[in-house]
Amino acid sequence: MKILALDASGQVASIALAEDDKLLGEYTMNTKKTHSQTLLPMVDALLHLIGEDKNTIDAVAVAGGPGSFTGLRIGSATAKGLSYAWGVPIISVPTVDAIAYNMVGSDGLICPVLDARRQQTYTGIYAFHANADHAQEMEVLRPECAVKIEEIVADLNERGEKVTFLGDGVPVFASYIEENLKVPYTFAPLHRRLQSASSLVTFAPLHRRLQSASSLVALAMEYAKAGRMEKGEDHRPNYLRETQAERERKAKIQ
Repeated sequence: MKILALDASGQVASIALAEDDKLLGEYTMNTKKTHSQTLLPMVDALLHLIGEDKNTIDAVAVAGGPGSFTGLRIGSATAKGLSYAWGVPIISVPTVDAIAYNMVGSDGLICPVLDARRQQTYTGIYAFHANADHAQEMEVLRPECAVKIEEIVADLNERGEKVTFLGDGVPVFASYIEENLKVPYTFAPLHRRLQSASSLVTFAPLHRRLQSASSLVALAMEYAKAGRMEKGEDHRPNYLRETQAERERKAKIQ
């Protein structure tokens, strides 16, 4: 099966094309340009460089949320447009799950933290285990949720296992984590960083912190095997909480 994946849920724009268990190509940009300016040109460029015909693509995968409301709308609209044009289904993958998959094969717990504003984080707790075929499987210990950073840190302290944090919320919540987490932990950085003076924390220099379409497409392959696909007209992004417009409308009614 051949899947084109796209992620516009955060500050990066990322697309990837994979066939079965082979990643054919990935294109990621982290610029000030809006995703509406970059996604479709990136798709065209990637397919052209690989020499792939769009008519051979079997499905479009998209980061289904949570994340930036604007980014999710752009990603969703792009995926739906490609779905209609190519006559293929959409595979919606939770953003937090896809980010956690960046750390496939890692020991301990994985905790993505995305900046949800208003002192909240989009987060979840994950772990990886080898199955009977020695392949890595991701276990969802706490499904994606929008909570205060205090709540997720308290949960991790109760679990008592080492944990790796990643996501754009790392620089936002790093100080709170350093002051309140009581278990060994690692920040997955954007680039190499110095080790903290704290004996509890080290920095993993090789893993990716932000969204990556190659992780998204890997999970999408598993979703496809399980039949977790939908028609373009049925796809809706999962904001996980009310948009600002919805909050303002309710405030006016009250």
